[in-house]
Amino acid sequence: MTAELNETHDPALRSWVTSADQPDCDFPIQNLPFGTFSTAGRREARIGVAIGNKILDLQQAGLVDTDDMNALMAFEPQKMTALRALISQGLAQSSARQPDWEAALVDQSAATLHVPCRIGDYTDFYTSVHHATTVGKQFRPDNPLLPNYKWVPIGYHGRASSIIPSGQAFKRPHGQTRPPGTAAPVLGPSMRLDYELELGWFMGQGNALGQPVNMADAERHIFGVALFNDWSARDIQGWEYQPLGPFLSKNFASTISPWMVTMEALAPFRTAFSRPEGDPEPLAYLDARRNREAGAFSITLEVLLQTERMRSESMPEVRLSKTNMASAAYWTPAQLVAHHTVNGCNLRPGDLLGSGTLSGPTSSEAGSLMELTAGGKVPIALPNGEKRSFLEDNDTLILRGWCEAPGAVRIGLGEARGTVVG
Repeated sequence: MTAELNETHDPALRSWVTSADQPDCDFPIQNLPFGTFSTAGRREARIGVAIGNKILDLQQAGLVDTDDMNALMAFEPQKMTALRALISQGLAQSSARQPDWEAALVDQSAATLHVPCRIGDYTDFYTSVHHATTVGKQFRPDNPLLPNYKWVPIGYHGRASSIIPSGQAFKRPHGQTRPPGTAAPVLGPSMRLDYELELGWFMGQGNALGQPVNMADAERHIFGVALFNDWSARDIQGWEYQPLGPFLSKNFASTISPWMVTMEALAPFRTAFSRPEGDPEPLAYLDARRNREAGAFSITLEVLLQTERMRSESMPEVRLSKTNMASAAYWTPAQLVAHHTVNGCNLRPGDLLGSGTLSGPTSSEAGSLMELTAGGKVPIALPNGEKRSFLEDNDTLILRGWCEAPGAVRIGLGEARGTVVG
């Protein structure tokens, strides 16, 4: 595995971009996440790095000769490490590059932030055993967790074309549902619209068709991570998911945050990976000493909701749940890559691996309304007197994430925000 601690993680580092040094800033100089953006004066998308409340235009700063993010993501890990070091040095206090690079800075508030890269393929996994068990109980009370779950990372191929950037609204999906007590289905809008709290792992270097990626090399193929909300129509899903799994219930929209936090930036927040006592150990191709020692990541995640009425009354969003990837995920990112390629499947730069809903072990850590409301039977009471079993039109759902550890500077993943409209 790659991405050990180096000078770019130094907690004493400060930037001449003063907003990056503010407490609880998502994008201090120790983070330096990558994304694509455009401005009113230059509408073509280009590569940027977030620093404080600014964006550093990498091509204007003379750091890259391309505006193709996927081409940059295909760089060798050593080349990406060198690029990160150059960016860190140039943005650090007292850097000689400050006079030149100030002209390459753009206010985030003045930029349009896009999906971070071209997503060629998207696979959604099912990595939270807590989510799988809770939802399984609603569908299969006597057998909530299928026998393969603890042996194989479960996943399905999703739809990349409907992945949208944070801040974009989407239409409530229509599809077939079968109302309770009826024999025939009907076509209409989903009335059980849900969110899913996920992380999206972006592939960097690809692998050739027929060449599996082993665990020792798996993280070399991961570029970084973003927040991911795989919106789900639970009533459509319940009717269609057997025998082949989700289809129209998932592919109408998924929201991604605009910044990819690199594996190198995550280095201070690694943690040990282990299975609960009594669970089977992973098969050999899914196991490695380094993965056991530091293959998981401590990433705090929260879900917030703001209804149309809350906005009209100038009320802030309310938190629905909060959890941490380290306690929620049963499989590590490296294991997802190793399993995805063990049959010879070729992954490419920009491919996205969704974690699946990340729910922790307690009810307050649930990553979906399906869990929080017991399938809609126990509505959530909001501070203004409203209730929610599932999402209603003009509801805005926000995912946020950040990393903290002793001796390290806090870094953030930003937010993934989306609004459902009728």
